[in-house]
Amino acid sequence: MPARSRTSKGRPVTENADLQSVLDRAAEGGRITPEEAVELYRDAPLHALGKAADAARRRRYAGTEHIATYIIERNINYTNSCVTACKFCAFFAAPKSPDVWTRDLDDILRRCAETVELGGTQIMFQGGHHPDYGVEYYEEHFAAIKKAYPQLVIHSLGASEVEHMARISKVSTKEAIQRIHAAGLDSFAGAGAELLPARPRKAIAPLKESGERWLEIMEEAHNLGVESTSTMLMGTGETNAERIEHLRMIRDVQDRTGGFRAFIPYTYQPQNNALKGRTQATLFEYLRMIAIARIFLDNVAHIQGSWLTTGKEVGQLSLHYGADDLGSIMLEENVVSSAGAKHRSNRQEIIELIRKAGRVPAQRATTYEHLVVHDDPANDPVDDRVTSHISSTAFDKAKTNPELKLIDAS
Repeated sequence: MPARSRTSKGRPVTENADLQSVLDRAAEGGRITPEEAVELYRDAPLHALGKAADAARRRRYAGTEHIATYIIERNINYTNSCVTACKFCAFFAAPKSPDVWTRDLDDILRRCAETVELGGTQIMFQGGHHPDYGVEYYEEHFAAIKKAYPQLVIHSLGASEVEHMARISKVSTKEAIQRIHAAGLDSFAGAGAELLPARPRKAIAPLKESGERWLEIMEEAHNLGVESTSTMLMGTGETNAERIEHLRMIRDVQDRTGGFRAFIPYTYQPQNNALKGRTQATLFEYLRMIAIARIFLDNVAHIQGSWLTTGKEVGQLSLHYGADDLGSIMLEENVVSSAGAKHRSNRQEIIELIRKAGRVPAQRATTYEHLVVHDDPANDPVDDRVTSHISSTAFDKAKTNPELKLIDAS
């Protein structure tokens, strides 16, 4: 264990005083360099790193630092047909495979109805890069969803889908963004970021656009008034330096646009995919990433913990390492669940996880406004139907396209 001493202010330091100096600067809101971030991510003691990240979070949210948020949403997967064949993905099927399925619009709208019935405020429309689905497909579906359920926020897709649909429809990505936004898309979910640096991206998603191109399209969207989140897939063989480079690339775009609302790292799941779990991120690496993201991404408002891929206890711990949001009660989720993420939860449990982490739970909107603050346990919601994965192909292998239970087709 590293030797410790005391600074003049009585704070513990590692044997490397330079690291502590960087942590102190970050905790007080100062910007750190990518080189400093690599050193902190690799060498700073875990608790010291978490303490600095939590201090940065408290400083950013002074006045509401006692609150941690969650959202109720549904991931509606419209097809598993995909031409990109990413090596980490267990969800896709090759377009001519007998395993391909596509949901019709009535089925999608029924799932939206159920989301509203259960108090959900957001849908994530996610699927494969279908060889026939251009801009027109998304225009039709987003417009139909908004007409039927205008209260639902469509927080969906990402730069990879935009690149694909624009190519299919033979239009520019700018036109594709403008058209689907006009049809009803509210914001992008940051899908397809995976790893942005070239080497790891080519290794796991060789048929996708480059990381630089992904960011160009996100910047284009931000400049058109369409905000997004940003994500990172950890554990497919990338180096520490490549993880920090991913953050650096996001931070540079954010300096220009301010359009990334949040950063959400999640861990690679090893089942049923071509990588076969040869490399994975540890839970400690994940917590270190949450902390370094809060410190390094000084221009991104929110850091989200991912209980779905790391487990509820680690998700809860992330609230002590710089995260201010615990993600969602996902009424349906198929993509990472197909690769082995079998963690499930419900609204009461998420509220308790947040509360037992010493924070006040609050249900939020897509744009992070507090919709309901659960400051009195006596008033906690009691609807036990609000649970994750009420319908999921990943949990129901007997049916490729399971029927819904709460709302029938009529």
